[in-house]
Amino acid sequence: MKKFKVLSIVLVLMMILVACTTEKADVKDKGNDTVKGEFKAQILFNGSSTLAPVMASISTNFIEGNVTWDKVDPSFPNENIAIYVSAGGSGQGVKSVIDKTSDFGMIARSIKDSEKEQLTQLKEFKIGIDALTLGVNPNNPILAVKDNLTKDEIIKIFSGEFKTWKDLDASLPDKEIIVVTRDIGGGAHEVFQSKIMGDIEVKADAIQAPSMGALVTKIIENEYAIGYASFGVVNQNIGKVATLKVDGVEATAANIVNGSYIIQRPLIALFNGELSAAQQKFMDYVMSDEGLAVVESMGFVPVK
Repeated sequence: MKKFKVLSIVLVLMMILVACTTEKADVKDKGNDTVKGEFKAQILFNGSSTLAPVMASISTNFIEGNVTWDKVDPSFPNENIAIYVSAGGSGQGVKSVIDKTSDFGMIARSIKDSEKEQLTQLKEFKIGIDALTLGVNPNNPILAVKDNLTKDEIIKIFSGEFKTWKDLDASLPDKEIIVVTRDIGGGAHEVFQSKIMGDIEVKADAIQAPSMGALVTKIIENEYAIGYASFGVVNQNIGKVATLKVDGVEATAANIVNGSYIIQRPLIALFNGELSAAQQKFMDYVMSDEGLAVVESMGFVPVK
């Protein structure tokens, strides 16, 4: 099917929007297939900026392959499919489901017990696994000296105890270590804090990137930067970011799956309540071989 026949739009502003416009869908109505007896043609996702591009790509494929809901299931009406995917962070993803402002929340971390208490009919769709790699610029002199950092060394770098690369190794330049993190309140930082830092805080003057893409860009731009770069985003920037082992374990798909690489996190779509027939059809597609192939193509480890 030629793309000019497909009514799909992808906009990247402060959100990622994937949609086929529909005459009957009411954006203000949230919930199941039927709203006051009418089929609901739209599905809303909100949350993790790591998972959002993946879900947007899967949504685009689903829309372009079907266009209208009756092509998905003959029992559905001939209404255009509308899937909206917006990025606001893992915490926002959970909140949007609790507040019923979106159908699905996207998170790149585990669900907290305090969140589960508010989601009494929680359903989790684990789409993939990401890891936080220790990423540096390919020109960083550390790569000529070592390919591994111990957990203790990572803590000293990110806490600011090691201020220059020379503090890490006497043979390295006396250049400031530029530490780059995600925003301290975000899901990625929560994972890094729990898996590596423990009770020790990241130094106050660390650069806080608004997205994982921005974090990787900071590493690409600065020879002496280091940050916990997403495995998926690093795979999207082959040759532009180099990664270091953690306690001798390399961040590979196999090591992530078997758990030996410890700084990893799940990629989850969560829902509260009973899925409508249309929502179930779409999630079946997300979890199918075709849907999970997108997860893998974007550098993450799909759940199979």
